Amino acid sequence: MTQIKLVVFDMAGTTVKDHNEVERCFVEAAHKTNLPFAKEDILAMMGWSKIKVFETLWTKASPESDKNTIKKLTNQSFLAFREILENHYRTSPVEPTDGCIEMFDFLHSNHIKIALTTGFYREVTNIILSRLEWDKNLDENYLGKNNSIIDLSISSDEVAHGRPEPDMIKKAMSITGINDPEQVINIGDTPSDLLSGKKAGCIYSLGVCNGTHTREQLQSIPNDGLLNNIGELANYLN
Repeated sequence: MTQIKLVVFDMAGTTVKDHNEVERCFVEAAHKTNLPFAKEDILAMMGWSKIKVFETLWTKASPESDKNTIKKLTNQSFLAFREILENHYRTSPVEPTDGCIEMFDFLHSNHIKIALTTGFYREVTNIILSRLEWDKNLDENYLGKNNSIIDLSISSDEVAHGRPEPDMIKKAMSITGINDPEQVINIGDTPSDLLSGKKAGCIYSLGVCNGTHTREQLQSIPNDGLLNNIGELANYLN
């Protein structure tokens, strides 16, 4: 097997516990800004750039509106969402998923780099990293140094296209000096995570089934394995 040099992890629902809090923040922002929605539509877009979710919902809800109107409505909902989301992560418990820290230690002991990618924008990403103390020894470009807990953090607002496009994975590869996607594993808990890994050509694009989506919800999405929890990633590193 090709030597694995990088594992790209999603954050909320994969490495950070999420009991549907992000989905509830979307719902609250939609209610606050009179945005019609279906919960299944929000769930289907988990992992996307958050502003893209609102743009998609408003385009569906108001198909006869022009682009400027959709943009205005999108921004109103996104600003409400930002306030709700940031307050949530500043005031509520923020914890790693079960087995996450042990997996990080295992990867470091095997000289495999860890990149965190997310559909969040940088400000929320930084709140989460700080609450977990995962920002330890990251430089101004969010690249790890000696003894850092993670090696790289990338947010969706730092690439041209968020998930399900592969831009964040490709950026992680570029920054860490990896040219061969078969040396990279991608892992997340949403359909968009799985699709981005497939589009990037990762040797494995894996799903965890204890996040925002169940095994039944993920099994129809192209994948290279569905895990009960993040600890089972070790089975793909032998």
